[in-house]
Amino acid sequence: MQSIAYLGPPGTYSELAAIAFGDDATAYLPLASIPAVVTAVETGAATSGVLPIENALEGSVTTTLDLLIHETSLRIAAETVIAIRHHLVARPGVSLTQIEVLYGHPQSLGQCRRFVERCLPHVATVASLSNSAAPAEALADSRPAAAIAPLRAAELLGAHVLARDIQDRATNLTRFVAIGAGDSRPTGDDKTSFCFGFDRGDRPGSLVEALQVLAQTQINMTKLESRPAKEVFGQYIFLVDINGHRDDPRIAAALAQIQARTGFFKVFGSFPVWR
Repeated sequence: MQSIAYLGPPGTYSELAAIAFGDDATAYLPLASIPAVVTAVETGAATSGVLPIENALEGSVTTTLDLLIHETSLRIAAETVIAIRHHLVARPGVSLTQIEVLYGHPQSLGQCRRFVERCLPHVATVASLSNSAAPAEALADSRPAAAIAPLRAAELLGAHVLARDIQDRATNLTRFVAIGAGDSRPTGDDKTSFCFGFDRGDRPGSLVEALQVLAQTQINMTKLESRPAKEVFGQYIFLVDINGHRDDPRIAAALAQIQARTGFFKVFGSFPVWR
């Protein structure tokens, strides 16, 4: 039985991503946290999992990156992009001017900063674990409360929509990845994601030397960012996405050269590019 774990409860954007990934899925498993999704796949409680990894407005989801770097050997097997449309929802009968508290996932609160500052300037905000937990908490609050939520979550819970599309930008998108025991076979239009660090400490030109391998082999780098190494203050892990599949001899040779020039090295997986 194919089952997909995702950050729940039902109604989250992660559920929408799971549905997009799950052509062959027979069950969906909503869990309370991103680490729980990873553990479910590692232990066989789910066949695969869905993790948010990057938002167009707020940047990378650091919890997901740190899990991939430090905690799991699961591979990225696919990616998809979901349009994020946030709505302000509340109990039927609650008006915008009555709201005393606003619930929202921290990422969603950040993505709707302009609306909150302009329309709810004196309202207390409360962080929720997910985009569907937020409306549930608002409905359970005895005070006039509202939440930032997807339309699906509002419909599932019977909440009333007070304002639509309150995100700061219409181009608000989140990239999700599917993780499992292995990555995908080459399709001819693939991406490889990996990371590396330097165990020998800082040395002038060390990062450039590693990345020059890509330039010398004409491999396109589509993303570069860093995360703290979490062992020594001031040391970082560099995360890279490139075009091509790790099973391609040219890509494999370049990865081997980068690994030889670095200390810590880890491939997250190769997977089809989302179009």
